[in-house]
Amino acid sequence: MIVDVHTHVPSHVNAVPPEEEILETKMRPDRPLRITSSHDDFFKAMAPVDRVISFGIAMPPDRPAVIGEKEARKVNDATAALVARAPDKVIGFMSVQPDLPDALEEMERAHADLGLRGLKLGPNYQDFDPLGKNARRVYAKAQELKLPVLFHQGTSPIRDAPIRYAHPLLMDEIAILFPELRIVMAHLGHPWLEDCLVVVRKHPNVYADISARFLRPWSFYNGMRYAYEWGVMDKLFFGSDYPITMPQEDMDALRHLKDFTGQYHLPEVPQELLEGIIQRDSLALLGLS
Repeated sequence: MIVDVHTHVPSHVNAVPPEEEILETKMRPDRPLRITSSHDDFFKAMAPVDRVISFGIAMPPDRPAVIGEKEARKVNDATAALVARAPDKVIGFMSVQPDLPDALEEMERAHADLGLRGLKLGPNYQDFDPLGKNARRVYAKAQELKLPVLFHQGTSPIRDAPIRYAHPLLMDEIAILFPELRIVMAHLGHPWLEDCLVVVRKHPNVYADISARFLRPWSFYNGMRYAYEWGVMDKLFFGSDYPITMPQEDMDALRHLKDFTGQYHLPEVPQELLEGIIQRDSLALLGLS
């Protein structure tokens, strides 16, 4: 079974009107990116995978949405609407902004009423201290409800998103405080790949996804090689970061990493371990089977 653990809910339910199309030029180094998409676009892109985790990102009132809605209730309703289109394929993760007073109530609603089964947080985008009191109460609620948490990790081109809030070493401290909380660090924590992987190695319930890493081939190779040398290939999850990249692109990159190592005469990463990332049952490891 192939599981994409990292996709964003489309910006639109139906076809995107031409006047609402948005092209972004910083997130992909190879070409401009169309970040607006419809439900039909989403399911077409997800054809190569069996199951999908999808989410929005709830934002504070003074910040624009990353993609789609920004107010937590609307974000989570939009995620639930996508799940309803294909409940056997899509698993919805909720999002809340921890500093807002209704964060815990919205988590309860999204879990009990909407059936959302995990939590997506991006402390840099959402502008909250990931070690702060409000964040810790959200982690405690997630641990209580057995919701795995997917954190944005690493850099971002968004100018007002504090990078220090997305450093992988912060996850070490969170995992110490909440040892039963299942944590997924997105994007291998790029560019802090080793920092990410030593935290993954240290904590039984901490994992990382490889979403969109192939866009920077040298970083991608080093991340895979570091994971092999640290012995944590079995804790890496497949993900795409749709609409930034498509699942097929990420699969192809893993399967053709050997071409890169051959071209530059680099130490290889065993092909069976790379294929293992694609085929991993991440849902079982996250308690979502």
